[in-house]
Amino acid sequence: MAAVYKFKPYNVGRWVIWSAFALLLVFAPLVFTSNLSITMLAQMGIAIIACLSYNMLLGQGGMLSFGHAVYTGLGSYMAIHALNAVTGGKLHIPVSLLPIVGGLAGMGFAILLGWVTTRKSGTPFAMITLGVAELVFAMSLMFAEFFGGEAGVSGNRVTGEPFFGITYAQQIQVYYLIAIYTFVCVALMYAFTQTPLGRILNAVRDNPERVEFIGYNTQRVRYSAFIISGFFAGIAGGLGALNFEIVTAEVVGAARSGAYLLFTFLGGATFFFGPIIGGMLMVIAFVLLSELTKAWLLYLGLIFLFMVMYAPGGIASLIMMNLRVAMFGKFRQIWTSYLALGLTAMVMLAGAGAMIEMVYHLQLNSALGDTVKFMGISLNAKGLDSWFGSAFVMFTGLGLFELVRRQFAQDWGRIQTEIEKEIKRRETAV
Repeated sequence: MAAVYKFKPYNVGRWVIWSAFALLLVFAPLVFTSNLSITMLAQMGIAIIACLSYNMLLGQGGMLSFGHAVYTGLGSYMAIHALNAVTGGKLHIPVSLLPIVGGLAGMGFAILLGWVTTRKSGTPFAMITLGVAELVFAMSLMFAEFFGGEAGVSGNRVTGEPFFGITYAQQIQVYYLIAIYTFVCVALMYAFTQTPLGRILNAVRDNPERVEFIGYNTQRVRYSAFIISGFFAGIAGGLGALNFEIVTAEVVGAARSGAYLLFTFLGGATFFFGPIIGGMLMVIAFVLLSELTKAWLLYLGLIFLFMVMYAPGGIASLIMMNLRVAMFGKFRQIWTSYLALGLTAMVMLAGAGAMIEMVYHLQLNSALGDTVKFMGISLNAKGLDSWFGSAFVMFTGLGLFELVRRQFAQDWGRIQTEIEKEIKRRETAV
């Protein structure tokens, strides 16, 4: 019988996306050339790996973890100790491979702690991860020999023999090392989603009873994914240790775990590229937003609340829904509504922001006087007119936003109906 050969065409779109991602990593520091920009780009690469590794649990496996920083943090500690061993001549490996040490450490601790953690799912799993996180954080303050106490553990990445003149003395060299790890890790984590384990992990998330019925052990599936997630989390931690050259107890704290959860959700846990957006937003919030205002955590909480109420799928879901609308030529019908939503939201946030800044000024900076600068306007934190004006602007914006939102909801529902009819018409025509 003659063999039959079939030609399978390349997925051109996928090649374009991955090539664009690689080019973005290469040329980003050539466009944003300041020291702050390069530092932020390096941190974004680390955050992308960490958030994607977390989404392997949350988005792909349905495992809500409150302790993911345990594995990034312990990976950081092992990497910084390995760096100090290289500096002292006790360990002979290139500095560029130290993130792998962090990855192996993260995987090792995931093997150790994951067997107990993944025996439960749902809320019990979340509570166990929270308990493990608190346990590790308490240990970081108790065992100063390993964790360095409150001062942490520091190192010097400029050590060993230079590799083609690369000593990592300059931040741009560290950035490109992080960029290489980012591209490889993102590619590997995407490849994981296409494997049988990745597919069955999605099934465990959606219907664990049926997975058990067809013969799979759901605890082993969760455990395997947990180990792989710990490996990539440890790599992110190792890169962080090289980037900052210091590791403190903060890296295993609840705040870091909460940040992974928050920004993975904001980016969109149901899409692979959602955590990539979330990682970028995390760095922008921690570096830029924290410099603009002392109340940045409150603003972040309000943004999170707004997203939960109006876009629970995250930014990635908004992008994909609007791409679907644009593919059917319907976007021109709602772009004016988006403009109105944006303008009214800005008015509402301007009023709310003014009141927030006045409250923070009275609580933290009252000794500097009563005047507060907000968006180029001088406000009297103790003046009734400033409070009344801010409240008036906020409630006016809120009212207008709600009116526009209701009209947008009607238009959106009508467009979705038209799209469904068009899809059925095309199916019937075929």
